[in-house]
Amino acid sequence: MLPQEIIRRKRDGKALAPAEIAAFVQGITSGAVSEGQIAAFGMAVFFNGMSRDEAVALTSAMRDSGDVLDWSDLPGPATDKHSTGGVGDNVSLMLAPIVAACGAYVPMISGRGLGHTGGTLDKMDSIPGYASQPDLALFRRTVREAGCAIIGQTSDLAPADKRFYGVRDVTATVESVPLITASILSKKLAAGLGSLVLDVKIGNGAFMESARDASALATSLVEVANGAGLKTTALITGMNEPLASAAGNAVEVQNAVDFLTGRFRDPRLEEVTLALAAEMLLSAGRASSQREGLQRARTALEDGTAADIFGRMVSVLGGPADFVANPAKYLPKADVELVVKAPRSGFVSAIATRDIGLAVVALGGGRTRPEDKVDHAVGITGLLPVGTEVRAGDALAHVHGRSPFAAETAAASVLAAYTLDDSKPAAAKVIARRIAPRS
Repeated sequence: MLPQEIIRRKRDGKALAPAEIAAFVQGITSGAVSEGQIAAFGMAVFFNGMSRDEAVALTSAMRDSGDVLDWSDLPGPATDKHSTGGVGDNVSLMLAPIVAACGAYVPMISGRGLGHTGGTLDKMDSIPGYASQPDLALFRRTVREAGCAIIGQTSDLAPADKRFYGVRDVTATVESVPLITASILSKKLAAGLGSLVLDVKIGNGAFMESARDASALATSLVEVANGAGLKTTALITGMNEPLASAAGNAVEVQNAVDFLTGRFRDPRLEEVTLALAAEMLLSAGRASSQREGLQRARTALEDGTAADIFGRMVSVLGGPADFVANPAKYLPKADVELVVKAPRSGFVSAIATRDIGLAVVALGGGRTRPEDKVDHAVGITGLLPVGTEVRAGDALAHVHGRSPFAAETAAASVLAAYTLDDSKPAAAKVIARRIAPRS
């Protein structure tokens, strides 16, 4: 099949057959399809969309472009979570060990930061010695011995997605629901999971700011994943303020360890983490109801089992054996700390969450170009949540930077991101909606 004929059919709004889609994806993988043809195909899909069956075919073909893992030798179910990205979203670091403590296995293949959102892999790279991209043998050993492993995508998993996404990123075709769906799910399907739970963010710190867009993406992901044979549900969760009180890399790891050990837990972060854990346990057959899943997850957190599993995972993957007991001993620290002070008394009524994320990027905690190195030490801590009452001069946040100039610039951005009013705002729902496949 000629690539240009497949492009023409989609350009003209016609539905593509699975064989046509498979042939085009095979050409992406082999190099037989040029970057110009990939760009043209992406733009045709961007404007004309795809049916559910087409999206399933595209996702499946991209999954089959590389290795597909098999976890059938494990004594329990393999499950995972994927987030569409946010600010202060370190949920994965606590979620994986909590679910593993309840009898499931979590081979979590994560990504790096994108735009203003943080990346789980960048956070784990804050830990000295931690192998965030191990070989397959070490990955398998970690999952079996610790119950979970948080690692990065290897070049052997869904390679067609890597090339396709690289072209989409520079041709203004990233924001296509079918293409986003195929990109996310092809990697998860290649990971050999038995079930998947999606955390689709909504709000001013999310890629999908409106309820309509978030619901459309969540529904597409759930329907296509189930159509491709992967049991999947989704929660739409709020991102109109940072989820944790820390945003960055090492600072979010410290926040996660504090959460697991009970030293400190941000309330909204705890609600989202336990809700996703309950959903994963229900989906994986380790709980008969969400209530039971929630109870089991909370017990694993409170009795220290989840913290032990996180420490074991870090150790098996090359990190310090005593990391959970002494995280501050190993995590990098920035040279400068500035306090962002409230200019007046009142209540925190709103936070421009995306601007908080961009402030972290400007400090060096994210990338403006793919080749940029991330400074794991910089970030923001002590971020006050919406609804907090403050007096003039109280700390809204603490900025950690490498130089006074960088810290002062970021502090100004953080201050501008906070809105203070005289009255306390109504509490926003953290879990907005659950989406399950249509029966």
